[in-house]
Amino acid sequence: MLRQRPKISRYSFLLATVDDVIMRTCHWCHVMAKESFEDQESAKILNDYFVAVKVDKEERPDIDAVYMAVCQSLTGSGGWPLTIIMTPEQIPFFAATYIPKTTKYNSVGLMELSAAVNNQWLNNRSEFLVSADKIYRHLLSQNKHQNLAGEPTTETLYLGIHQLKESYDSEYGGFHIAPKFPMAHDLLFLLEYGSIKEDYGATGMAEKTLQQMYRGGIYDHIGGGFSRYSTDRQWLIPHFEKMLYDNALLIIAYAEAYQLTGKMLYRRIAEQIIAYAVRELCDEAGGFYCGQDADSDGEEGKYYALSIDEVMEQLGTDGSKFCDWFGFTKEGNFEGKNIPNLIRNKRYEEVPEQFEELIQQIYEYRKKRVSLHTDDKILVSWNAMMVAALAKSARAFEKTEYLKLAKDTCKFIEKHLKNASGRLQKRWRSNEAAGSAQLDDYAYYTWALIEVYETCGEVDYLEQAVHCGAEMVALFWDEENDGFFLYAHDAEQLIIRPKEFYDGAIPSGNSIAAFVLHKLSRLTAENMWREYAQRQLSFMAGQMGEYPMNCCFALRVFLRTLLCSTELICTAEEITDMSAVREFIKEQRLVNVTLIIKTKKQMERLNKVVPFTSGYPIPEQGTAYYVCENDSCRPPVFRD
Repeated sequence: MLRQRPKISRYSFLLATVDDVIMRTCHWCHVMAKESFEDQESAKILNDYFVAVKVDKEERPDIDAVYMAVCQSLTGSGGWPLTIIMTPEQIPFFAATYIPKTTKYNSVGLMELSAAVNNQWLNNRSEFLVSADKIYRHLLSQNKHQNLAGEPTTETLYLGIHQLKESYDSEYGGFHIAPKFPMAHDLLFLLEYGSIKEDYGATGMAEKTLQQMYRGGIYDHIGGGFSRYSTDRQWLIPHFEKMLYDNALLIIAYAEAYQLTGKMLYRRIAEQIIAYAVRELCDEAGGFYCGQDADSDGEEGKYYALSIDEVMEQLGTDGSKFCDWFGFTKEGNFEGKNIPNLIRNKRYEEVPEQFEELIQQIYEYRKKRVSLHTDDKILVSWNAMMVAALAKSARAFEKTEYLKLAKDTCKFIEKHLKNASGRLQKRWRSNEAAGSAQLDDYAYYTWALIEVYETCGEVDYLEQAVHCGAEMVALFWDEENDGFFLYAHDAEQLIIRPKEFYDGAIPSGNSIAAFVLHKLSRLTAENMWREYAQRQLSFMAGQMGEYPMNCCFALRVFLRTLLCSTELICTAEEITDMSAVREFIKEQRLVNVTLIIKTKKQMERLNKVVPFTSGYPIPEQGTAYYVCENDSCRPPVFRD
């Protein structure tokens, strides 16, 4: 087994890190752990030759960002588990992803690699040091390129849309051929752009993708929720781990698609995902766990795959129609068994009578048949995504229970994920908070607080959002070149201090920061927030360069800044039912609304956070609605 890291002699040790990303849920991380790290023979070699350190990417995304950049530069690609070999000064000279224990299929084995590197280190160390120095200088050079500036333009929006259309799969939805990832932020941009510009091609791409993802096996038709990605073009065979962040962002995408189109399919999918997350990922204290495993009993997908015989045994005569509906065959679609799907089902938007009961029976059988491990870490950033998703769903579906869940998760973060000085921590597990929060945590949590405020109108959440946004700026902002660093100025300093701006599986911290700065500038009308928002958008415009489709969440902010933004101030003695406010927004066909609620009870506190609202009187009866669109205000509208 890997032993504890000893004190490092500056010249005597070679330092190796293995990025143990989502170790509890990642299939190839499991494979490498079992083959090598838990194997006595290979563990002995690692411990004899290296100081071996395993790093959880979810707890230290800063370390992952630095060394993933190395892997991509050296190999042309990246992924997890990430394997880095470096000098005691933390300068890397070798990078790879999964490495088998011994050499096979033209892939060097960890045993042979370790022996060769150790031999070279002892006998020809200068070669490694020269290589490490070149890599380090390349990293520094790349880091300097993060300081370009630009201006948001409509041409950038058009180029982003064009690039998405160029890579779109018109037959099965999604982008590129395979593997396919459920990039919810791309779909949100397409939905918003298509709605504002009346570009039905853009909204059509988003809708087709949302429908096809649901029809495929990447969606768990038995238990709800989406797997990490599809290994094929049709969305049929997933990489089976389910992650909180994917599902939270997809809830938002389906909720917004429902608001745009009114199609009940999208609402049903979003509500099923929420039901899955609450049932299987929610801690009793109010936080949400990271995700669920790809493997069961050492086999990828074993928990999800079913045979016809199993279904018939559980459902009796109803088994045939169940198998027909979900595309089961005797041959199976995954290793002799079947992943339920609706790809060939033309009636997929309907739900046959009594099917919910049949699905529940299979769900209970599946749970008893084999266990599915849950990664029970609770992370601020991912929980914040879920808060935003729940708050948006509460508005879209008029469900107060979703708002309560969102508030409960905020309470969990405030209680368990802040230290004595009130600073955010990274994660909570086994009644212990640990790790310094990074940019993603602050940006996503600020977003979440804004979403809750705009759902319930309670000034507490707006106050917290302003405070969290201010801390984000104080800890991560680059005063010299703009943009946000990934880790704080007073955190452990790595060999470089990167800024992430491209959206990956989730929108980057800088994309989310652009969004929250824009929202705070609209909510407060304060010059400070307006200036930071403008500088951040200029920074993002400079980073996008010729590939704006890689920053779709930031493009949504460009869209709102350049084309369509609305502020709505509602004043009343008391507002007990926010549904009336939402009905007004719907009736007036307002889009991209920033909502401010002023009541007699909250007036003094609101005026401190949003000083300009002091000029908006509270009517003696009813509610006054003040609408401002694109920096121009209408006369107020009064309603009983």
